[in-house]
Amino acid sequence: MIKTLRSPRRAALALAGSVLASSVLAAGMAPAPAMAQEDAKAEAKPAADYTPNAASKDFTGTFGGKRISYTATVREQVLNDEDGNPAAAIVTTAYVADPQDKSRPVTFLYNGGPGSGSVWLQMGAFGPKRVAIPSDARDDGGPPYPILDNPDSLLDVTDLVFIDPVGTGFSHAIGETDPQDYWGVTADAKSVAEVIRKWISENGRWNSPKFLGGESYGTTRSAAVVNELESAYNDVGLNGVILISTILDFAAGADTEGNELSYITNLPTMAATAHYHGKVQAPSVEGLVEEARQFAIGPYAAALLKGQALGDAERASVRAELARLTGLSETYLDRADLRVSPSRFYKELLRDRGLTVGRLDSRYTGVDYDSAGETPDNDPSFYGIDAGYAAAINSWMRDSIGYETDRQYVTIGSVGDWDWKLPGWRDTNAYLTVAPYLGKAMRENSDMRIFVGQGWYDFATPFFAAEYALSRTGFDPSRIEYRYYDAGHMMYIRDEDRARLTADIRAFINAR
Repeated sequence: MIKTLRSPRRAALALAGSVLASSVLAAGMAPAPAMAQEDAKAEAKPAADYTPNAASKDFTGTFGGKRISYTATVREQVLNDEDGNPAAAIVTTAYVADPQDKSRPVTFLYNGGPGSGSVWLQMGAFGPKRVAIPSDARDDGGPPYPILDNPDSLLDVTDLVFIDPVGTGFSHAIGETDPQDYWGVTADAKSVAEVIRKWISENGRWNSPKFLGGESYGTTRSAAVVNELESAYNDVGLNGVILISTILDFAAGADTEGNELSYITNLPTMAATAHYHGKVQAPSVEGLVEEARQFAIGPYAAALLKGQALGDAERASVRAELARLTGLSETYLDRADLRVSPSRFYKELLRDRGLTVGRLDSRYTGVDYDSAGETPDNDPSFYGIDAGYAAAINSWMRDSIGYETDRQYVTIGSVGDWDWKLPGWRDTNAYLTVAPYLGKAMRENSDMRIFVGQGWYDFATPFFAAEYALSRTGFDPSRIEYRYYDAGHMMYIRDEDRARLTADIRAFINAR
């Protein structure tokens, strides 16, 4: 049971997405216009009389080349406070193959933010239906958006349970419970772990192979949930963790003054982006990225660590190579003191064309109000996809499965201040990383493996930062599998990469 903190009700929640705009949350989804803030605190039935909402329907589809009958169930999982009163309703959307087979794997999936519903992975990659939006980095335009059968769904190899934490999707606090009590690295992980335990108990799946899958902050959540599931005496053993667009070590990507590490981990993504837009010439993106990796951890890292003691000759050499890899001019790099933040890069790379590049997916380009500023007006890779996904999840859950509710589905936003503190000493929170949770779990569970899927063009969670976090002491590299895709943060929006991603994860699950 999650312990509700029973803190006094806050005077008001922070505006939706305010947390997402902070430097730490540069690793999550881009902020969106506020969903109705009052929806997160909407009046519910009195707690004592609360009845969970649910809907279920049978379907048939072909996934991974196999014809599968399955039951789709949308259901509120009710969590109680320390006194046994209903405190929160977390909605799960489960797709279970018929007839039910308890020896089949079950995979629990969620998105990130924090504050994002599971719509992206559900309607974009792994669910039985998907929304069809342009695959070539164009805006999704206006409705109608086709909702298609998804032959790439993983239902042929695993049952699927999508989880929307409190304040996302249709999930919400109950009665007088403050939803803020669920908004933090540890509190969120405890609630999701409790939902998983409840689901496997109610469905008789304690002895089924189990996988966790998260995207963006969902990878942070996975590490924290693993710690909740496997660090107690009544362990829920896991076979694997699927990390998509990974953020585990927040210092590695924190764009703040004085942090040199983020310049190092972002450089290979800058090189890949410059190559995509024709600013750098190379035989392949893979080859260029490897050059950027080696330069980043070698001459570039050494130069940054020397700070103002860097000599003129070494500075000139590093500046020239940095210009070759990023497509930026030596003059600009000199003015930036060899340190270009991603937000400046988005604006500067294609300034001569009057375009900006995207943060979530730098293949996308946008047009700002003018081209004089140093940062973009908005992220074209987010506003280019959000309308289609919002329409699809509401249509599928309400109209096709029959889930009835007056609540609005929160795709992203509507969470207040996030509690980033982890249990431990002062230095635990001075350097925020959840990667050690995964290393410990791997050392204590010899069958647990990790899949890492990264897009070349993702600045929200750069691939080199993921490699850095998972290559520290305490990890077994032989049980970590990396795969790379020719898109960005949500690589599955590109048709070719959705097929590759799902094939790679299908193989990962089958290799247990």
